[in-house]
Amino acid sequence: MQKNRKALAIDIGGTKIAYSIVDSEGNFLSEIKKIATPKTKTQIEEALRSIVEEKSCEFEVVSIATAGSCNLENTKVTGSTGNLPLGYRAIDFQSFGEKVFVENDANCSAWCEYVLGNAKNSSVAIILTLGTGVGGAIISDDKLFRGKSGAAGEMHFAFSRELKRRCTCGFHDCFEAYASGNGLKTTAKEVFNDENMTTYKLVELLKKEDKTAQKAYEIWLCDVKLGCVGLANLFDPDCIVFSGSMAKFLNCQEIETFVNENSISKNIEIKNGKFENNSGMLGSALLAFRKF
Repeated sequence: MQKNRKALAIDIGGTKIAYSIVDSEGNFLSEIKKIATPKTKTQIEEALRSIVEEKSCEFEVVSIATAGSCNLENTKVTGSTGNLPLGYRAIDFQSFGEKVFVENDANCSAWCEYVLGNAKNSSVAIILTLGTGVGGAIISDDKLFRGKSGAAGEMHFAFSRELKRRCTCGFHDCFEAYASGNGLKTTAKEVFNDENMTTYKLVELLKKEDKTAQKAYEIWLCDVKLGCVGLANLFDPDCIVFSGSMAKFLNCQEIETFVNENSISKNIEIKNGKFENNSGMLGSALLAFRKF
């Protein structure tokens, strides 16, 4: 019988770093601790070294879920994001232990949903993480689809040719620029003609059944639906699973009906994820155990 293994699982985001000890059954064995993400590459390195020293002797592998794309060997970050400091890609993650696994956070969250959550038993699954931006991952035949260099699954396909919304990737009018939390905020600003409109204000107005707020929400929801139709046609999935802070604002049944009525692929389930903010840590650990 295989022993229950342990990983120091770390999730590095633009605003915080979370970490805990995770076992091969997907259990957290220690308190999930969080620190603010440092503002420089050197400070992040120091923080990671401190975390590893704090948890020394409690784990056999270090698993890191990170914003940005990672190489196929899962040893380093190859493409960073605007919410992480300059030079982040140059961090030598392998200096923090003998067995260190590094993977994109959306891919880690997707693997968690596939192994333990609401994408379980799927032959093909798409997981969309809707937050400030949009993370994406595709799982097919028990493998993450990572592309030739590890950068597959990014939700930066063109969604319009108006060139009016600059995306975080540098291009214009990507799916992320419409379906994300920032996308909802931009849509609300346009509908209300108010540059001071925020997502929080919009949510409060929705609770009051404000008709203008409902219009902004419906436009955003339609953008999410249309993106799902495109993904369904490309990948013919069993399911599309939503995670992230914006997932709670979705009506999965409404999206499922729309996708199945308007895509070539049929019988697609649309679900909310089982795991929330901790799925990146869990998924990174499960992937690390799989590799080592």
